[in-house]
Amino acid sequence: MIERSDEERALIAEAERLFPTSTRCLTFDPELNFCVGKAKGSHIWDVSGNEYIDYLLGSGPHLLGHAHPAVLEALRTVPEGGTSHLIINEHAVKLGQKIVEHVPCAEMVSFHSSGSEATFFAMRLARVYRKRDKILKFEGGYHGMNDYAMMSNQWTMGSPPYPKAVPNTHGIPRALNGQVLIAPFNDLEATAAIISEHEDELAGVIIEPVQRTFEPKPGFLKGIREVTANFDIPLIFDEVVTGFRMGLGGAQAAYGITPDLCAIGKAISGGLPLGVLCGRQDIMAIANPKRRLQMLPYSMQTGTFSSNPVCTSVALALIAELEKPGVYERLEEVGTRVRDGLRNAIADSGIEACVTGVPSVFEIWFTKDAPFDHRSAKESDFYKNIRFSDLLLQQGVLKAAEKFFISAVHTDEDIERTIEAFHVSLDQLAKEIS
Repeated sequence: MIERSDEERALIAEAERLFPTSTRCLTFDPELNFCVGKAKGSHIWDVSGNEYIDYLLGSGPHLLGHAHPAVLEALRTVPEGGTSHLIINEHAVKLGQKIVEHVPCAEMVSFHSSGSEATFFAMRLARVYRKRDKILKFEGGYHGMNDYAMMSNQWTMGSPPYPKAVPNTHGIPRALNGQVLIAPFNDLEATAAIISEHEDELAGVIIEPVQRTFEPKPGFLKGIREVTANFDIPLIFDEVVTGFRMGLGGAQAAYGITPDLCAIGKAISGGLPLGVLCGRQDIMAIANPKRRLQMLPYSMQTGTFSSNPVCTSVALALIAELEKPGVYERLEEVGTRVRDGLRNAIADSGIEACVTGVPSVFEIWFTKDAPFDHRSAKESDFYKNIRFSDLLLQQGVLKAAEKFFISAVHTDEDIERTIEAFHVSLDQLAKEIS
């Protein structure tokens, strides 16, 4: 039984009064909503002292767990030299070198304060390069909170005919109607046809190489790379989730497909506000302000806190940890054991459900057949997912109503307790729906 202190209840009530956005416990049960007190490693505690095994991990950044010693050391020492200068610093230069060393597409790099900024600037660079306006994205793909990204993302309920995109929030200018086109993920034939039909209008194509937790079908990414290269349309990988999570080279290294531009974040951010944009030299160089003086096309992408030494030093420290032998092997082992444990618990419960994704980030779907794109995923019962998440929370296991994010510091005991919670929670859910 989870108990809440008066102090925590007061904090939650005050948060609901102060903030128009969700208090982000990701539960519809007010008795389960909580306020974080602290986090360390693979665990998180609420203000009342209740402890949870954490598979939310701040929506993915804490690949090496909360409050990693390397992060804390960087945060302890670097700020003594100042926290933000607007001028380049040695930590940013060294981080840029590491990005170029590890990420296949990276010839030049720019730093930003979020993944949303990185994808936004990637699309802007593509527009300047191509002298075109329209962007093709994949229905259900999430690329942050900029206006273009908020078209036909993972919260899209309807099924408009391709390639028509629809806004997922009020407040997007009507002028953007028609400026974003959509295609079905994992359908190469349909996507190639849309690109071919609109190639003279397209500035770029943006894609999550693993969309949510849908792995690309064999040949899909290769085909997208070929058709975009054929028309000289920049291919943008959104690797804010998969970058450094699926390996030092991200999904592009794992699948052997090199995009023209790539947005990265989360796994090397240490939970700090950091977004990375990298890619081909000739496209990235469009952001060089010297082009203004040369009367050449130029794309501005500056920010007051971009490249600040605190965020870049933390990223450097985390990459150094990720470069150590055995880290990714442990991540793969933990993720495989938890994912297999979930699949076994589903089978034992008799509930109709399946799991998609890679070992380090995966998702449960309450549907018979494993989804492979946005529209097939809509067959899943999302409310069962929410209830399952609540039941897990009661067992001391925290996840979002969507993904499980795995860290390399989840322990064997964590895994055993989590698998036990899977069985208890799914058995309870089976009783409730029978």
